[in-house]
Amino acid sequence: MDEQSPVAVPDETPERTTHGVGPFPGGPDSWPDGDEYDPELLRHGDTRNVIDRYRYWRMEAIVADLDTHRHPFHVAIENWQHDMNIGSIVRSANAFLADTVHIIGRRRWNKRGAMVTDRYQHVVHHDDVAAFAAWAAEERMPIVAVDNVDGSVPVDRAELPERCVLLFGQEGPGLSEEALAAASAHVEITQYGSTRSINASAAAAVIMYEWCRRYAG
Repeated sequence: MDEQSPVAVPDETPERTTHGVGPFPGGPDSWPDGDEYDPELLRHGDTRNVIDRYRYWRMEAIVADLDTHRHPFHVAIENWQHDMNIGSIVRSANAFLADTVHIIGRRRWNKRGAMVTDRYQHVVHHDDVAAFAAWAAEERMPIVAVDNVDGSVPVDRAELPERCVLLFGQEGPGLSEEALAAASAHVEITQYGSTRSINASAAAAVIMYEWCRRYAG
Protein backbone atom coordinates (compact mmCIF):
# COMPACT_ATOMS: atom_id res chain seq x y z
CA MET A 1 0.00 0.00 0.00
CA ASP A 2 1.34 3.42 -0.92
CA GLU A 3 2.14 5.71 1.94
CA GLN A 4 -0.48 8.42 2.17
CA SER A 5 0.43 12.07 2.50
CA PRO A 6 -0.43 13.62 5.88
CA VAL A 7 -3.63 15.62 6.03
CA ALA A 8 -2.98 19.34 6.25
CA VAL A 9 -4.34 20.92 9.43
CA PRO A 10 -5.24 24.62 9.24
CA ASP A 11 -3.08 26.83 11.41
CA GLU A 12 -4.77 28.10 14.54
CA THR A 13 -5.43 31.80 14.21
CA PRO A 14 -6.46 34.44 16.75
CA GLU A 15 -9.61 35.05 14.72
CA ARG A 16 -10.88 31.64 15.84
CA THR A 17 -10.61 32.30 19.55
CA THR A 18 -13.77 32.91 21.56
CA HIS A 19 -12.32 33.58 24.99
CA GLY A 20 -11.73 37.08 26.33
CA VAL A 21 -8.54 38.95 26.98
CA GLY A 22 -7.31 40.85 30.01
CA PRO A 23 -6.21 44.49 30.25
CA PHE A 24 -3.99 45.67 27.42
CA PRO A 25 -0.39 44.82 28.41
CA GLY A 26 1.91 47.55 29.64
CA GLY A 27 -0.51 50.11 30.97
CA PRO A 28 -1.92 53.33 29.43
CA ASP A 29 1.42 54.41 27.97
CA SER A 30 1.36 51.40 25.66
CA TRP A 31 -2.29 51.65 24.59
CA PRO A 32 -2.89 51.74 20.82
CA ASP A 33 -4.00 55.00 19.23
CA GLY A 34 -7.32 55.34 17.44
CA ASP A 35 -10.86 56.45 18.15
CA GLU A 36 -12.07 52.86 17.71
CA TYR A 37 -10.52 51.81 21.03
CA ASP A 38 -12.50 51.89 24.27
CA PRO A 39 -10.39 53.08 27.25
CA GLU A 40 -12.48 51.04 29.68
CA LEU A 41 -11.87 47.85 27.73
CA LEU A 42 -8.17 48.61 27.42
CA ARG A 43 -8.00 49.19 31.16
CA HIS A 44 -10.13 46.29 32.41
CA GLY A 45 -10.02 43.72 29.59
CA ASP A 46 -12.41 42.60 26.87
CA THR A 47 -14.44 39.45 27.57
CA ARG A 48 -16.85 39.85 24.64
CA ASN A 49 -17.26 37.09 22.07
CA VAL A 50 -15.70 39.02 19.21
CA ILE A 51 -12.89 38.12 16.83
CA ASP A 52 -9.49 39.43 17.81
CA ARG A 53 -9.60 42.08 15.11
CA TYR A 54 -12.20 43.86 17.23
CA ARG A 55 -10.63 43.36 20.67
CA TYR A 56 -10.83 46.54 22.76
CA TRP A 57 -12.91 48.30 20.08
CA ARG A 58 -15.99 50.34 20.95
CA MET A 59 -19.24 48.68 19.91
CA GLU A 60 -20.12 51.61 17.63
CA ALA A 61 -16.73 51.30 15.91
CA ILE A 62 -17.28 47.59 15.29
CA VAL A 63 -20.70 48.24 13.74
CA ALA A 64 -19.27 51.00 11.55
CA ASP A 65 -16.51 48.71 10.33
CA LEU A 66 -18.94 45.86 9.64
CA ASP A 67 -21.08 48.29 7.65
CA THR A 68 -18.22 48.79 5.19
CA HIS A 69 -18.39 45.21 3.97
CA ARG A 70 -21.77 43.67 4.84
CA HIS A 71 -23.12 41.13 2.38
CA PRO A 72 -26.04 42.20 0.15
CA PHE A 73 -28.48 39.61 1.47
CA HIS A 74 -31.09 40.33 4.14
CA VAL A 75 -32.90 37.96 6.50
CA ALA A 76 -36.58 38.18 7.42
CA ILE A 77 -38.52 36.24 10.05
CA GLU A 78 -42.23 36.05 10.75
CA ASN A 79 -42.91 36.60 14.45
CA TRP A 80 -46.53 35.80 15.20
CA GLN A 81 -45.99 33.39 18.12
CA HIS A 82 -42.93 34.90 19.83
CA ASP A 83 -40.68 32.21 18.35
CA MET A 84 -37.70 31.32 20.55
CA ASN A 85 -35.57 30.72 17.44
CA ILE A 86 -35.42 34.37 16.38
CA GLY A 87 -32.50 35.20 18.63
CA SER A 88 -30.48 32.32 17.21
CA ILE A 89 -31.29 33.43 13.66
CA VAL A 90 -30.09 36.94 14.48
CA ARG A 91 -26.87 35.46 15.83
CA SER A 92 -26.34 33.50 12.60
CA ALA A 93 -27.12 36.61 10.55
CA ASN A 94 -24.32 38.38 12.38
CA ALA A 95 -21.95 35.44 11.85
CA PHE A 96 -22.64 35.41 8.11
CA LEU A 97 -22.61 39.23 7.92
CA ALA A 98 -26.15 39.76 6.64
CA ASP A 99 -27.07 43.32 5.81
CA THR A 100 -30.20 43.55 7.98
CA VAL A 101 -32.61 41.32 9.87
CA HIS A 102 -36.32 42.08 9.41
CA ILE A 103 -38.83 41.06 12.09
CA ILE A 104 -42.37 40.74 10.71
CA GLY A 105 -45.29 40.80 13.13
CA ARG A 106 -44.74 41.22 16.85
CA ARG A 107 -42.19 43.87 17.64
CA ARG A 108 -40.88 42.08 20.74
CA TRP A 109 -38.75 38.97 20.32
CA ASN A 110 -36.72 36.80 22.66
CA LYS A 111 -33.16 38.10 22.49
CA ARG A 112 -31.56 35.47 24.69
CA GLY A 113 -30.50 33.31 21.76
CA ALA A 114 -28.86 36.28 20.04
CA MET A 115 -26.10 36.35 22.68
CA VAL A 116 -25.94 40.19 22.33
CA THR A 117 -25.08 39.94 18.62
CA ASP A 118 -28.13 42.11 17.94
CA ARG A 119 -25.96 45.01 19.12
CA TYR A 120 -23.81 44.55 16.03
CA GLN A 121 -26.59 43.60 13.61
CA HIS A 122 -29.11 45.96 12.02
CA VAL A 123 -32.63 44.83 12.99
CA VAL A 124 -35.80 46.49 11.70
CA HIS A 125 -39.50 45.80 12.27
CA HIS A 126 -42.46 45.52 9.90
CA ASP A 127 -46.00 45.40 11.26
CA ASP A 128 -47.15 42.72 8.82
CA VAL A 129 -46.28 40.88 5.61
CA ALA A 130 -47.86 43.60 3.47
CA ALA A 131 -45.55 46.25 4.96
CA PHE A 132 -42.55 43.97 4.52
CA ALA A 133 -43.47 43.18 0.92
CA ALA A 134 -43.91 46.89 0.19
CA TRP A 135 -40.40 47.55 1.52
CA ALA A 136 -38.95 44.75 -0.61
CA ALA A 137 -40.71 46.05 -3.72
CA GLU A 138 -39.46 49.57 -3.14
CA GLU A 139 -35.90 48.27 -2.69
CA ARG A 140 -36.24 45.94 -5.70
CA MET A 141 -35.26 43.14 -3.34
CA PRO A 142 -36.36 39.63 -4.41
CA ILE A 143 -37.98 37.65 -1.58
CA VAL A 144 -36.81 34.03 -1.31
CA ALA A 145 -39.13 32.02 0.94
CA VAL A 146 -37.55 29.08 2.77
CA ASP A 147 -40.11 26.36 3.48
CA ASN A 148 -40.65 22.76 2.40
CA VAL A 149 -43.94 23.39 0.61
CA ASP A 150 -45.10 22.04 -2.75
CA GLY A 151 -43.05 23.55 -5.53
CA SER A 152 -40.02 24.42 -3.41
CA VAL A 153 -36.65 23.81 -5.08
CA PRO A 154 -33.72 22.32 -3.12
CA VAL A 155 -31.50 25.27 -2.29
CA ASP A 156 -28.37 23.63 -3.66
CA ARG A 157 -30.04 23.54 -7.10
CA ALA A 158 -32.07 26.73 -6.85
CA GLU A 159 -31.43 30.15 -8.29
CA LEU A 160 -30.33 32.19 -5.30
CA PRO A 161 -29.94 35.88 -6.16
CA GLU A 162 -26.88 37.63 -4.81
CA ARG A 163 -29.04 40.53 -3.68
CA CYS A 164 -32.12 39.16 -1.95
CA VAL A 165 -33.99 38.76 1.32
CA LEU A 166 -34.23 35.24 2.76
CA LEU A 167 -37.61 34.78 4.44
CA PHE A 168 -38.07 32.26 7.25
CA GLY A 169 -41.17 31.11 9.10
CA GLN A 170 -41.75 29.96 12.64
CA GLU A 171 -41.03 26.64 14.22
CA GLY A 172 -43.95 24.35 13.47
CA PRO A 173 -46.32 26.31 11.23
CA GLY A 174 -43.64 27.57 8.87
CA LEU A 175 -44.41 30.54 6.66
CA SER A 176 -47.89 32.00 6.40
CA GLU A 177 -49.79 31.79 3.13
CA GLU A 178 -49.46 35.54 2.76
CA ALA A 179 -45.68 35.34 3.13
CA LEU A 180 -45.41 32.50 0.63
CA ALA A 181 -47.48 34.50 -1.85
CA ALA A 182 -45.22 37.55 -1.44
CA ALA A 183 -42.10 35.58 -2.41
CA SER A 184 -40.79 35.29 -5.95
CA ALA A 185 -38.99 32.02 -5.20
CA HIS A 186 -39.42 29.10 -2.80
CA VAL A 187 -36.52 26.94 -1.66
CA GLU A 188 -36.08 24.08 0.77
CA ILE A 189 -33.28 22.08 2.39
CA THR A 190 -32.87 18.49 1.27
CA GLN A 191 -33.31 16.09 4.21
CA TYR A 192 -32.54 12.41 4.53
CA GLY A 193 -34.15 11.23 7.77
CA SER A 194 -37.68 10.62 9.02
CA THR A 195 -38.53 14.09 10.33
CA ARG A 196 -40.46 16.39 8.05
CA SER A 197 -38.66 19.57 9.08
CA ILE A 198 -35.58 20.81 10.89
CA ASN A 199 -35.20 23.48 13.54
CA ALA A 200 -35.92 26.96 12.17
CA SER A 201 -32.66 28.48 13.36
CA ALA A 202 -30.68 25.53 11.96
CA ALA A 203 -32.43 25.93 8.61
CA ALA A 204 -31.62 29.63 8.56
CA ALA A 205 -27.93 28.93 9.19
CA VAL A 206 -27.84 26.37 6.37
CA ILE A 207 -29.38 28.78 3.87
CA MET A 208 -27.12 31.67 4.89
CA TYR A 209 -24.08 29.43 4.58
CA GLU A 210 -25.19 28.37 1.10
CA TRP A 211 -25.46 32.04 0.09
CA CYS A 212 -21.95 32.70 1.47
CA ARG A 213 -20.57 29.59 -0.25
CA ARG A 214 -21.68 31.05 -3.58
CA TYR A 215 -20.93 34.72 -3.15
CA ALA A 216 -18.73 35.53 -0.15
CA GLY A 217 -15.47 34.08 -1.47
